[in-house]
Parts: sequence; structure tokens; C-alpha cells
Amino acid sequence: MADHERTLDRLVETLKEPVRIDPQLDRRVMAAIAQDAAPAAEPKSGLVSMVEWLRRRRTIEVSPLSGLAAAAALAALFIAGNLLLRPPEMPVSVVTSPGAEPTQFVLVAPEAASVTVVGDFNDWNATPLAKQDKDGVWWVTLSLPPGRYRYAFVVNGSSWRGDPQAPTADDEFGRPSSVVTIGG
Repeated sequence: MADHERTLDRLVETLKEPVRIDPQLDRRVMAAIAQDAAPAAEPKSGLVSMVEWLRRRRTIEVSPLSGLAAAAALAALFIAGNLLLRPPEMPVSVVTSPGAEPTQFVLVAPEAASVTVVGDFNDWNATPLAKQDKDGVWWVTLSLPPGRYRYAFVVNGSSWRGDPQAPTADDEFGRPSSVVTIGG
């Protein structure tokens, strides 16, 4: 007989031994139940009794699977609430310097869930575009000082697109980009 089989046999024999329960356990449990069930000496207002009920300690047992399901349900509610209650994205207007001119960036992308514009004018940080209508027209107006700027649209956070209405620009990273000239 192998060592692990002998260990298993000893464990089984140990588990077969009767468990001794404190003979006073029943008395203590019944006394605790009677104490909780005893009527209050004087009637309390509804607010006071509600506060006491809320402050009372409770033990909640949850299986790991139930806890996981509850966490998933809460996460789904949180995500759905954020999507439903989020205010609509508004066009951003950035004033960079005196003499800046309003410049409108427009992209037609009916399949897009989000569109941003990145370029020299915002240090290639994403500026969100607003969806004008259900036809997929996205736009934003930025105030830009005179100059020549390279830019691109980023659709759904990952797909770079040049502006089909503007001249293309040379991009050292091989991504599509466009150029806009403000002023003379």
C-alpha cells in the first residue's frame, strides 16, 4: 500500500469519528432567539425602528458562483447606466491664440461609434467630434491660428483616416493624413 493511500485511510477514519457538540449550545441558541423575539418595552416611532433595523448586524452567505453572477450583473448595470445616462458629446471649440480662425472638421462615417481628430494643432491628442445626425456626419469646430497643419481622423479609436475633402500630407509613420492651411 502506497503512502498516499495510508494517509487517505487515516483521514477517512478521522472523519468518521463522532463530533462532540457542546450540550449548552441548544440553550444558548434558544435564549438568543427569545431575546430577539421579545417585544419592545415601549413603542418606538417608525423612523427609530427603521434605523435600528438598518443598524442590526446580519450574516449573508453567498456561494462563489452567486457572488460572481451578482458582480457581473452590477457591472452590466453600471455600463448600461453610463451608456444611457451619458450626455451627448458636444463639439469642442479650442481657442489657441489671438487671430485664430474657426475651422470646421467634418467626416462622413455612418458606421462609426466615435470619431476624433488628431493633428499638429492639438499635439496629436484626440479631440472628439459630435455626431450631427443619423446619417453619420461627424463634426467639430476648432479655432486655429494661421499656419499649415497635418491632421487625421481616428474612427472608433483605432482606424486612422485622411480627410477625403482635403489634400493628403506626407506622414512618416505611413498612416493616412491630410493638410489644412489657415490664413494666407
